[in-house]
Amino acid sequence: MKTVIKGFKYRIYPNADQQIQLAKTFGCVKFVYNQLLAKRIELYKNDEKSISKTDCNNYCNRTLKQEYIWLKDVDKFALTNSIYDLDSAYQNFFREIKKGNKNQGFPKFKSKRDHHYSYKTNFTNNNIKVLFGENLVQLPKLGKITAKLHREFQGKILFATISKTPSNKYFVSFNVEVEHEVLPESKNMIAFDLGIKEFIIDTNNAHVDNPRILKQYEGKLAKLQRKQAKMIKGSNNFKKQSIKIARIHAKITNTRKDFQHKLSSEIVYNNQVIISEDLMIANMLKNHKLAKAIQDVSWGEFTRQLKYKSEWNYKIYHKISPWFASSQICSECGHKNKEVKCLSIREWVCTECGSIHQRDENASKNILKEGLRELGMVS
Repeated sequence: MKTVIKGFKYRIYPNADQQIQLAKTFGCVKFVYNQLLAKRIELYKNDEKSISKTDCNNYCNRTLKQEYIWLKDVDKFALTNSIYDLDSAYQNFFREIKKGNKNQGFPKFKSKRDHHYSYKTNFTNNNIKVLFGENLVQLPKLGKITAKLHREFQGKILFATISKTPSNKYFVSFNVEVEHEVLPESKNMIAFDLGIKEFIIDTNNAHVDNPRILKQYEGKLAKLQRKQAKMIKGSNNFKKQSIKIARIHAKITNTRKDFQHKLSSEIVYNNQVIISEDLMIANMLKNHKLAKAIQDVSWGEFTRQLKYKSEWNYKIYHKISPWFASSQICSECGHKNKEVKCLSIREWVCTECGSIHQRDENASKNILKEGLRELGMVS
């Protein structure tokens, strides 16, 4: 057994009064974030000084709450966590700038036109409860809310995140410290090549097709968007159509995640060492002919799942250098064929040893060898 932090997300059904309270909290969280961001910018421009997150929180409690009395009506932890999120955005910005990442954006003001709403509240003095037998959750300032508790957990709740999606659905996500039963150790090792036409091609010569989730719903999505384009912006019909469109987007996201969770769990369960490429996705997205397909395949989310699931189960997940020419090297003799750099070449014959290679199967074998070398498991 191993202690890990897991997330448990449930849909909630707040009543009319609770929806009003949630709307107030979402608004106050954005307001405080923007107020403190403006203050930090002004302070730096005028005095070239910075301000800590503790001082920001004190300013909110002693000044903003006195000036804007309605801030006292919402969960205090929601406001504090919003301030801490702003500080994290600042820290990330300066950290990336020091590393030489010029593409890192400066923290932005939260827009009222952004229809993704959320706030985080901390567990203290038993203020958050999950009543599985009654299908209820209890949250600060909201009381008991009806919920669809489709799976139970036992552990220590650390905090809860309440969110509202553009499709007008409410969710609560609990971060819980739980005991995780570690998967049995395996002697298997696997590496795979990530692709667009086929999602992965592994060293067992297994080809997993890309489900192309977006393409499945693209026609329906386009039809709804064309219909909305003829409506008066801001009208009730326009808003209703926006919810229909948002539901399609949510369906696409959920279907994609379901596919990736099942596949990543299967890979982690069956293998002890897992190796893949470290793709430079941001650079690949500059290719406008492939950008939509690359975003749809969502390699980043898939590798993120592999990483944390491997850590939970004492498995090894490793990404090889992005500069390794996995497709151009013969997996049998090591000869490098630069002509294979052209993506249209799917099969080729090694001029040195005569081996016949399928491009992606050969790449996965080279990825395994290079990964084991980088891990120091082979010389």
